[in-house]
Amino acid sequence: MTTKKKFYAVAKGKQTGIFTNWAETKALIDGFPGARYKGFATKDEAQQWLNGDQTIRTPKSKTKTSKVTSRSPDELTESIVVYTDGGSRNTGNVNGGHVKKQDKAAWAYLVKANGQQYSGSEGEFGATNNRMEIMALIKALEWINANLDSKADIAIVADSQYVLNAIQKHWIAGWKRRGWRRGSGQPLANSELWQQLDRLLAQFPHLHYYWTKGHATNEGNVFVDSLLNQTMDRMETGAKTPKGQSTASTSEKPAKKVYTKKDIQPDNHQQSVDAIKKSLEKLEWYND
Repeated sequence: MTTKKKFYAVAKGKQTGIFTNWAETKALIDGFPGARYKGFATKDEAQQWLNGDQTIRTPKSKTKTSKVTSRSPDELTESIVVYTDGGSRNTGNVNGGHVKKQDKAAWAYLVKANGQQYSGSEGEFGATNNRMEIMALIKALEWINANLDSKADIAIVADSQYVLNAIQKHWIAGWKRRGWRRGSGQPLANSELWQQLDRLLAQFPHLHYYWTKGHATNEGNVFVDSLLNQTMDRMETGAKTPKGQSTASTSEKPAKKVYTKKDIQPDNHQQSVDAIKKSLEKLEWYND
């Protein structure tokens, strides 16, 4: 009996490329944070996947909340467009190293709606890239739920195939059926986040998903990547994690000073008048 040859494409690992030996492939992805790989029947399919062709072997969605498309994210027509990204500056990501507790990580989102744009970002120490990618989508949906219309047509643009596949290929549904465990029975990483995301997705009936190549030419993706890196730049080991922000894209007005009774006292007023008089008495023109 002959075994059909299989091709393994590694998009993110200790080494990237196309391999035909599973043991060799496994060694390249084991212990690598955010490893991304996939098996194919032909080398051409594997190469197309590595090149970012998301139309290869992508099953059609069975639900209204998921949509596969080859349209450019710059041509989106949804009333709300969301860009999400997550990242980790893992100093131990070589030779099987794992994320260390002092490694910086952050997530960011950008929401465009009604001619305005709003963004948010926070950092976390010792978190994986995948965790930050999930957090970015969760935080974006929470913000929309609180500030906009969750029933509107909403485009989700992300460079994380891991997160998009979990939704579009119904991995989340499978994990849920198995009590939030993998098919092998092993515990599911970031289980609490996947459960939180699952509850949120049920509140958005018209979500459409778009994959974009990371760190390329998509302005929204470039924006969120830059924002999360700014967050990590501000992080200091042992310091309090930077708080997220939600701001309009237009220039922000400085906060108005709120005066209290302590700021306005009769005695203070009289003291100010006396001080001005003394200063003027020192000027020659005042004495003339």
